Amino acid sequence: MASLIRITYNIWALLVFLALVCEARVITDGGFVGTRGDHFVLNGSPFLFNGFNSYWMMNLAADPIERYKVSQVFREASAAGLSVCRTWAFSDGGGDRALQMSPGIYNERVFQALDFVISEARNYGIRLILSLANNYNDFGGRPQYVQWARNAGVQQLSSNDDFYTNPAIKGYYKNHVGKVLTRVNTITRIPYKDDSMIMAWELMNEPRCQADYSGRTINGWVQEMATFVKSIDNKHLLEIGMEGFYGDSMSEKKQNNPGYQVGTDFISNNLIKEIDFTTMHAYPDIWLSGQNDYSQMAFMQKWMGSHWEDSRMILKKPLVIAEFGKSSKDSGYSVNGRDIFLNTVYRNIYNLARSGGGGGIGGGLVWQLMAEGMEQYHDGYEIILPENPTTGGVISSQSRQMTALSHLF
Repeated sequence: MASLIRITYNIWALLVFLALVCEARVITDGGFVGTRGDHFVLNGSPFLFNGFNSYWMMNLAADPIERYKVSQVFREASAAGLSVCRTWAFSDGGGDRALQMSPGIYNERVFQALDFVISEARNYGIRLILSLANNYNDFGGRPQYVQWARNAGVQQLSSNDDFYTNPAIKGYYKNHVGKVLTRVNTITRIPYKDDSMIMAWELMNEPRCQADYSGRTINGWVQEMATFVKSIDNKHLLEIGMEGFYGDSMSEKKQNNPGYQVGTDFISNNLIKEIDFTTMHAYPDIWLSGQNDYSQMAFMQKWMGSHWEDSRMILKKPLVIAEFGKSSKDSGYSVNGRDIFLNTVYRNIYNLARSGGGGGIGGGLVWQLMAEGMEQYHDGYEIILPENPTTGGVISSQSRQMTALSHLF
């Protein structure tokens, strides 16, 4: 009897081992996300997803005591069916958690924090969109690059918009891109440029240019930088990081903007062939502040529909709703109101994907998920899944529907 028990146990152990190996292969050898026309594809099949933003991950993981919160959010996101996360692969300038302390000088401890984020994403089967710079001065961004150039004695710098045109500053940015893309992860031992769990690179979070509202200045910068990224890494997808504002190339489209331009051109910028998919952000609670929920939602639906149509018919690339949310800092805010807003956005994403035959749009990335005990990062949009069960239910439902939809095509 004892020998029979041992045999039975050994068989069970072998089956468990094989199951773990198979699971590991699914995560490790999952393939790169690609595009086919206006569809995302993975291993030849349609790839539709529900995802989230957690910009803070590398910054938090730089503190070993706080690092568990990164794992916690990935675990909770995975349980909710979320499969794509967008986060920062930059932190420029001062502070003990800066990744790039000065041009070309990196903090290895912080780089290892990014290694950890990428490794944990792999462990939970969540693909990453990694942003390479910021438009704003949070975490350094464009202003820090320009200040570095001033400190180095670069002449004729008039504003932060010189980031897009000054050769020295463009060199700083290219150096950062090269450093990140060729990094070998100290945990997985996989070079970033060869890691299939990275879904895409993002050139910059929300590029804007006050010196040229037409979109032409940013167009030149995107063309140069996209070509440079692809010269190092042609395995991964690439996107710009745009909010979706229309520019001068098709002036009739500017009526869709929320009353202003920011120096980008959704059409011409995304026509650049090295750009693989389009993005839009949506904050009607900020852009149309003071208007009622009905007006804001009407704008949101038109904003989404316009970009979906242009992505399909003009750009012929898939679209991602890369940021959206509803802030608790707004007057009249309620969790129920946020749930209604998210549910409406999700329903639109699902319906657009379905009517496009699984194409035209890949999914949405809600802004933003956090763990408990992260008050210093709160911006009004934070969603803590264990504390927000109704919102978690809305998110999980969308994940299930997008997964089911991907199997129909």
